Amino acid sequence: MDKARGSDEASRESGDGIRGAAPGTAPVPLSVLDLVTVGAGHTASDAVRTAVGIARTAERRGFHRYWVAEHHSMPGVASSSPAVLLAHLAAHTERIRLGSGGVMLPNHAPLVIAEQFGTLEAMAPGRVDLGLGRAPGTDGATAAALRRTDRLHEGADDFPQQLAELTRFLDDSFPDGHPYARIHAVPGPVQATSPGGVQSRHRPPLWLLGSSGFSARLAGSLGLPFAFAHHFSAANTLPALDLYRASFRPSEVLSEPYALIGVAALAAEEEREARRQIMTGALSMLRLRTGRPGLVPSPEEAEAYGFSDMERDFVDTWLGNVVYGTPDAVRQGLDDLAKRTGADELMITANAHGGPARLRSYELIADAYGM
Repeated sequence: MDKARGSDEASRESGDGIRGAAPGTAPVPLSVLDLVTVGAGHTASDAVRTAVGIARTAERRGFHRYWVAEHHSMPGVASSSPAVLLAHLAAHTERIRLGSGGVMLPNHAPLVIAEQFGTLEAMAPGRVDLGLGRAPGTDGATAAALRRTDRLHEGADDFPQQLAELTRFLDDSFPDGHPYARIHAVPGPVQATSPGGVQSRHRPPLWLLGSSGFSARLAGSLGLPFAFAHHFSAANTLPALDLYRASFRPSEVLSEPYALIGVAALAAEEEREARRQIMTGALSMLRLRTGRPGLVPSPEEAEAYGFSDMERDFVDTWLGNVVYGTPDAVRQGLDDLAKRTGADELMITANAHGGPARLRSYELIADAYGM
């Protein structure tokens, strides 16, 4: 059986559109998180073409899903509109699950998200995921511009309410007497219950994303799958996963916890080249964290950069949570991470300047696992 098709069929047989099969010799399903990065000397169009190449490579090699993440006001990241990107990727793929990792729910009206992802579900039936986060995906001023308000709704009271409203729109399940009872997200389940309707009531499964304990606890209490951002919050990974599992209550979606973690990883034929490529991501992250976001620098620029002692400490800490090196070294690092965390799925993001290096990394990782 084709391994990519086998993973897709395993997900369908599970009945939840969530769980996949471990490909080749991988310990768990492997997936892709693509930030659609824009490198110095390249355009956003180049980045989108690379995204298509990565998605098609991931599908061919047996990765379970491909997600993009909402970011704003960052020159080096071209993923401000996940739904638009996913529509384009749906036209260039056939089997791989596509989704958001994530859409930042407080930035949008829940009805708009329900309509966007209902449309995606119509484009790629049965293979769309809706991952949600409660952070703005940007700085406070940009978040205020997105939301047309100076009050940012990110508190513990707001997000669950927004999530409940979105779920009602996705399920077309507002009770009689509710102000929104006569409002329907279209495409959506209302088309199944209208006279002559033959529309499936299936809608994209919801995931909660997080880098701390809040979403972990909420995902567990609602019986939803959980995605943790290990790639930029590694110190919180084990506590958050423990909290998710301890909080978990079986639901119609899942009978037991299902958690994936995002992991920064990059493979090259030689360790030196892997480090040369990953340093472009390290410098880009340093600039972002110090208020200087820009295009992802080239390997030559990263090599020539004069790091201060404080900057070097930041980079060394960041690299300590990145799995990089030869294919065998990356495979061992991913195996160790899966064992240490008990994650049900690893979602790999390759942060580097050039598309060819990122594409090659996914090919090498697939080779290392016999995918």
